[in-house]
Amino acid sequence: MTDIEIAQAHEMLPITKVAANAGIDEKHLELYGRYKAKLDLTEIRKLPRKAKLILVTAISPTPAGEGKTTTSVGLADGLNRIGKQAMVCLREPSLGPVFGVKGGAAGGGYAQVVPMEDINLHFTGDFHAIGAANNLLAAMLDNHIQQGNALNIDARRIVWKRAVDMNDRQLRHIIDGLGGKASGTPREDGFEITVASEIMAVLCLSSDLADLKNRLAKMVIAYTYDDKPVTAHDIKAEGAMAALLKDAIKPNLVQTLEGTPAFIHGGPFANIAHGCNSLMATETAMRLCDYTVTEAGFAADLGAEKFLDIKCRAAGFHPNAVVIVATVRALKYHGGVPKTELNSENLEALEKGMPNLLQHVDNVKNVYGLPCVVAINAFPTDTAAELALVERKCKELGVNVCLSEVWAKGGEGAKALAEEVVRLCDQPDHFQYVYDVNESIEAKLNAIATKVYHADGVVIAASAKKQLKQLTELGFDNLPICMAKTQFSFSDDAAKLGAPRGFKITVRDLKVDAGAGFLVAKTGDIMTMPGLPKVPSAEKIDVDENGKITGLF
Repeated sequence: MTDIEIAQAHEMLPITKVAANAGIDEKHLELYGRYKAKLDLTEIRKLPRKAKLILVTAISPTPAGEGKTTTSVGLADGLNRIGKQAMVCLREPSLGPVFGVKGGAAGGGYAQVVPMEDINLHFTGDFHAIGAANNLLAAMLDNHIQQGNALNIDARRIVWKRAVDMNDRQLRHIIDGLGGKASGTPREDGFEITVASEIMAVLCLSSDLADLKNRLAKMVIAYTYDDKPVTAHDIKAEGAMAALLKDAIKPNLVQTLEGTPAFIHGGPFANIAHGCNSLMATETAMRLCDYTVTEAGFAADLGAEKFLDIKCRAAGFHPNAVVIVATVRALKYHGGVPKTELNSENLEALEKGMPNLLQHVDNVKNVYGLPCVVAINAFPTDTAAELALVERKCKELGVNVCLSEVWAKGGEGAKALAEEVVRLCDQPDHFQYVYDVNESIEAKLNAIATKVYHADGVVIAASAKKQLKQLTELGFDNLPICMAKTQFSFSDDAAKLGAPRGFKITVRDLKVDAGAGFLVAKTGDIMTMPGLPKVPSAEKIDVDENGKITGLF
């Protein structure tokens, strides 16, 4: 059966039952039908953190797939099967990938979160609220200019874009305000996908509604003719935006196919944003269970780096253990095998592709000082010789390998992985950040490039040098860095697979996300508005006269 058929054949527990099993009183629930709820955290946030935190990350993604979300879900189920109390915290899927290349993002096979159709589509409306708040700010900004421009805003230096949660390359660069004086001031503009909006990052990193409003107020949206930053507070927008987000900030509770509680909240992309679910959801799970499993987007050089250097720094915690997900197929792809030939045993290509995995492992273990395990997401085409090669190479770095069979077996297929994770959680760690936030911007960029990507350093384009100087003068130089970089390579060139050497990272644009609390460095040709592929997933999705959805995944 397909993922959606497995999900639709499953009989879900009422969400009140899932909550009760997790010790959550019904009075904390705000129900969205029978199988979804938001949580009122008024009392829950008073509880102490007690959970061991497990971060699931992966090798550099390939068209062959890795299965990070599937592994996260299956691991949480596996922990419960070995008698531990576990919850899983995931990001909400964006409609862009759902209708674009990737399809659904709620796990797969027998390691899924449900109701998967709702989660993959509108869910509880969080993304719509974020998009509305983003575009309200854009409207208020343009209206301020239209109504006399008391703040002396330079329309050529507006850095706030509009947002829509869809892959739409047509909206990357636009001219708006056409049609005469009554229709606004003509200017260059553009759209970002909603998950790239700073408001998404603000929501994911806020500790409560008051913190959310304070962060919204700080967002830099434009500059004046005399180079002073203009914030959302300057145009009195933060109150209305917070009002739109007052429900969206509450974590969403759903369940896995095995009834494990799952918090799914927030959804920034790790290639263009910080790539982690909300701090509030993670904190809530850590107060309610003994083991909290969470994921960070894309590979460990992106999602895990930002989880550790941005989210953990803001939250004051760090993982007790890290799981690095890989597949034999993906490693062979990194070794140069075309996608059509990945089902055949090829030890030479596998060994050639192994450096990608080993570099991620080495970074987690030796750069960040965290215990880790490699989870091989099993495929029927994997051979004993191939699995033995992966295990031998990882053991040379002192890291164990566990076969994960969660797609076919659910939590039962993760019991060995769960046992290893529990063992690692009890090991001492030597956690450290990649950089000190008080270092210069250039030093922090170089630290990420050399220590995590294993580049020879960074090249800062002329335009970015001017931005770096201004951001330093404005006092934003003591913030963490959020690298916007291709997910397909350690480098900023998507074609350089494996673990390339002898390259530099080109930073072409720097901007401050003052509300989120970090600087964004755009590298290579990365964009914040994706486009649809030649054959988008949307072409396969349909709904019948009874409302049953097909083709979602």
